[in-house]
Amino acid sequence: MRHVIALDVGGTGMKAALVGADTALSGDTAPRPPKLLHEARRPTGRERGPEAVVESILSFAEDLRAYGEEHLGESAVAAGVAVPGIVDAENGIAAYSANLGWQDVPMRRLLSERLHGVPVALGHDVRTGGLAEGRVGAGRGADRFLFVPLGTGIAGAIGIDGRVEPGAHGFAGEIGHIVVRPGGVACPCGQRGCLERLASASAVSLAWAGASGDPDADAADCAKAVESGDPRALAVWRDAIEALADGLVTALTLLDPRVLIIGGGLAEAGETLFVPLRAAVEERVTFQKLPEIVPAALGDTAGCLGAGLLAWDLVAESTRPATATATTTATATDPSARAGSGSDSDSDSDSDSSEVTA
Repeated sequence: MRHVIALDVGGTGMKAALVGADTALSGDTAPRPPKLLHEARRPTGRERGPEAVVESILSFAEDLRAYGEEHLGESAVAAGVAVPGIVDAENGIAAYSANLGWQDVPMRRLLSERLHGVPVALGHDVRTGGLAEGRVGAGRGADRFLFVPLGTGIAGAIGIDGRVEPGAHGFAGEIGHIVVRPGGVACPCGQRGCLERLASASAVSLAWAGASGDPDADAADCAKAVESGDPRALAVWRDAIEALADGLVTALTLLDPRVLIIGGGLAEAGETLFVPLRAAVEERVTFQKLPEIVPAALGDTAGCLGAGLLAWDLVAESTRPATATATTTATATDPSARAGSGSDSDSDSDSDSSEVTA
């Protein structure tokens, strides 16, 4: 059975799947959920050092290829991998990760060699997860969406017609570093008052640990205390909601998304988060169109599913008619066709805001 390998590499664990051919993954106008033929998880093993982490990724991919040959009757036709940190997706390089300790790893080349030459796509973890949420998750059917996971930090994925916009230099969507409280708490990025220092799950955990006097308290505990009416928790929650609403209104003013998808650990609070957040955003908009604000649908599988999407996109590109490829090539090499395009090829690297806070 025809399939691709999908890998989502995290700071502590790796999620993987063999993803079957599906309309959702091959550009059809009526997408369906991806077909997962096999799923597996392994520890990343970062305590053993960056070289060992890279080898763990390569070995995992190799084992997945072998599983496909034995149980599905053929090898994977492509692979996709999502990694944290700074990613040069165009050149296939995992440029930097504070959590995993690597620098300038030619991940695409190494994986392709280990997988006997199959094409490999490399993506940034948040944008890859956003790709999945946009195509087959909470943003399915929307032509414009913004995916914002609230975890250790806050990042974003800007979705346009089924694709995620990386920006001219690969830094599009870094909503966590919008300054919402000028002169406020210092951020490792060098600014003060950044959104992720006030409204991420880790920021809420820190604030609630201080307010409650329990150093082990976290954001989930704060949400429970909010539900029970604890005034200290209500104050912490209100501050986070107001900061988040300020940041989101700035984003929707600039991007005009049709759907705003909120994910990450903080979103697990459900309506305890979404009811006041929707109200706070609505209070702040004036001329802007209010988007639908919804929880993410794919949970921690989004990155893996997105990696599968990237891999199937590679397959689709390789099977385009020769006439279309020739036309694209001719346009790309015609100076008059490029005039006024506004493209910037300095770099195509991605940044994960959670790496900034690491």
